Amino acid sequence: MKKNKIHLKRLGIILKPTERLFERRAVLNPACYQEGEFVHVFYRAIDDNNDSTIGYAKLKGPTKVIERKEIPLIPRTYDYEKKGIEDPRIVKLGKTFYLTYVAHDGKNAQTAYATSPDLKNWKKKGIISPLITYDFAASLFRKEKLKDRYFMFEAYYEELAGKDVLLWFKDVFLFPKKINGHFAMLIRILPDIQIVFFRNFKELKDRKFWKKYLKKLSKNVVLENKYWFESRNIGGGSPPIYTKDGWLVIFHTVEELNKARIYHASAALLDKRNPLKVIGRLDMPLFSPEESWEKEGFVNNVVFPTGTAVFGEDLYIYYGASDDKIAVVKTNINELIKKLKNTPQK
Repeated sequence: MKKNKIHLKRLGIILKPTERLFERRAVLNPACYQEGEFVHVFYRAIDDNNDSTIGYAKLKGPTKVIERKEIPLIPRTYDYEKKGIEDPRIVKLGKTFYLTYVAHDGKNAQTAYATSPDLKNWKKKGIISPLITYDFAASLFRKEKLKDRYFMFEAYYEELAGKDVLLWFKDVFLFPKKINGHFAMLIRILPDIQIVFFRNFKELKDRKFWKKYLKKLSKNVVLENKYWFESRNIGGGSPPIYTKDGWLVIFHTVEELNKARIYHASAALLDKRNPLKVIGRLDMPLFSPEESWEKEGFVNNVVFPTGTAVFGEDLYIYYGASDDKIAVVKTNINELIKKLKNTPQK
């Protein structure tokens, strides 16, 4: 098996569970916003009942923890999130911070969002994912003749949660700039990664908007699972980074074996003006579970990238390790972009 030539250094674990009740079982999958030399970290915290909230820590530089809240920054308050507020992602557009997160009610995994002017005071804005059952969505997929794996996931979630389970809608986050006057958002309808463009958030609460979108889903797929380390599915990672060469996207992949699932990290470079156009994409993992604390934990064999920061030429990637701790790796951002430009999507 050929090796990826990108030099990458593991910096280890920076956040672990504590004895605080809301984060005793696990901390993972952080949203990160860089403000000069500081990195604000909004992470998923899991208690002993497997219920999730959002915790907060502040870093000076890429790894030094200088502040950590003793209570959740964003607690569960609505029925649609009564089991969990999970896997946040954060971007800033204009003067507003947008935090998207998975809202779990014990049956459905939907996407909701909150806004803030200052990273401290958050106002929840409700669900923005389609309130459409998997069964109905699959009827639209069949008309479009999507690949069989879309229907495999329909059957999987209907068996798991019932015929009325809503379309599983996770790994959703905004681009940090509008594109051609529209918001752009990476989404994940299994097994691929798609993009949706919209004028305002009111559109996302309209069933007709999503029905029209799902009817032409294949035209909105930006990354399709295709390599050996993506055999089950792929999904969003950290929000896109705007560079002179294009949008740098770090995402996760899932390799499915008979006895295990293995989560890897990968990367792609998208066109600045039309992010549905892929300039380059890694054909080998950016990094994979190697350390004991990545291979063994709440869920084994997981590296799940969700946040980034850039200091000089160093790109720091923050990720959930084995679903119960938060770790960091770093790589040279210019080297990574060069590699992507030399690895065009086939």
